[in-house]
Amino acid sequence: MLGINTWEFFGLLVLAMLVVGPDRLPEYVAKLRGWIRQARDMAEGAQSQLKDQMGPEFQDVDWKQYDPRQYDPRKIVRQALLDEPADPAPDAVDADAGPEATSEPAPTYAPPFGQTYDPDRMTPWDLEAT
Repeated sequence: MLGINTWEFFGLLVLAMLVVGPDRLPEYVAKLRGWIRQARDMAEGAQSQLKDQMGPEFQDVDWKQYDPRQYDPRKIVRQALLDEPADPAPDAVDADAGPEATSEPAPTYAPPFGQTYDPDRMTPWDLEAT
């Protein structure tokens, strides 16, 4: 809260009460109460306006399922580690298949449309784009 702790807040509150004085304190408390009521009314109005705009299906949403406090990261990781994959990858190789089952690894980068790198050739660029 703005980088001040509870004791500093109370100190500022006491200082404000001393500066305002006992004569004008009820007037300022009434103004503060009015501002708080006005802010609460504005928040309730915005909430009701949002509900009206979202429609009736917005009220049917089960918001408890989206509560992040119900998720336990340890449980999620444990489930992910213990669950078996549905089917093995189609290109998986059996360990006891022998050397005839192995193949060369796929290249990590394939140039687009069969182009190769030529260090003597200038890199193309568009005058209108730069």
